[in-house]
Amino acid sequence: MKFSEHLRKNVESIWEASFDHPFVRGVADGSLPLECFTYYVQQDSFYLSRFAQVQAIGAAKALDFHTTSQMAFHAKSTFDAEHMLHEDFAKDLGLEKNNEGHMAEEPAPTAVAYTNHLFSVAYKGSLGEVLAAILPCYWLYWEIGERYKGSTPGHPVYQKWIDTYGDEWFGTLVKEQITRLDDWAEHASDEEKQRMETIFMRSSQYEYLFWEMAYSQEKWPV
Repeated sequence: MKFSEHLRKNVESIWEASFDHPFVRGVADGSLPLECFTYYVQQDSFYLSRFAQVQAIGAAKALDFHTTSQMAFHAKSTFDAEHMLHEDFAKDLGLEKNNEGHMAEEPAPTAVAYTNHLFSVAYKGSLGEVLAAILPCYWLYWEIGERYKGSTPGHPVYQKWIDTYGDEWFGTLVKEQITRLDDWAEHASDEEKQRMETIFMRSSQYEYLFWEMAYSQEKWPV
């Protein structure tokens, strides 16, 4: 069993909870209140701005120039593809960017916690640990896109979201990062692989919490 397959097996119940979350199902069948998706877009814009920075830190931690180049390409792809997708959503939903370049008036507690988790791993860990931290975001979205491909939610914004993550170009990016993680794991110590496993699970848990955050339109309690 490849290391990535081992990680995926360990988070099966967490990912199934994401697949079945009312936010995800609501996008697929068109029943999600639009204000929940609007809140998601605002918070995800903040998240992606930090996610690209973590990818760039991963590029700096690579041990060869080719991997540095590819990780930097992924950071740029976050802007060119996903960030541009959110700009399309912003036009459709009447949202505007703030001075920091994202659309969240105030990042929600879960968005802050998740991105702080990613930064903590990026600054303290190896490239393998960075990959373990960011991969659930790639991989889970791809599986959601594959699972709900062919859905007809009846809303152009929801249809665009499903079509994007079920598209072949996105699957190519995911497979590349999975392969990179497996290549790293072949030479990692048992201790590092254990850390990668814990990190992968924690990011998977945050992915579930992100749906919950958007569905409840989470605010700071005080």
